[in-house]
Amino acid sequence: MTVTKDMIIGDIIMIDEGIAPILMASGLHCLGCAMASGETLEEACVVHGMDCDTVIADLNKYLESKN
Repeated sequence: MTVTKDMIIGDIIMIDEGIAPILMASGLHCLGCAMASGETLEEACVVHGMDCDTVIADLNKYLESKN
């Protein structure tokens, strides 16, 4: 599976538990809030002033390393 910017944060976390610490380290500390269940990764990055492409690259690199 590949993470994309239009995926819901809650759905991304369900892919693999190891994703949560990566998101937290990137600056997305809202994993437990209500927005995580309906906000896309891109929306969260915009709100937090983050580069979405960098976050996506980190997440996909992690997932690729598990294969």
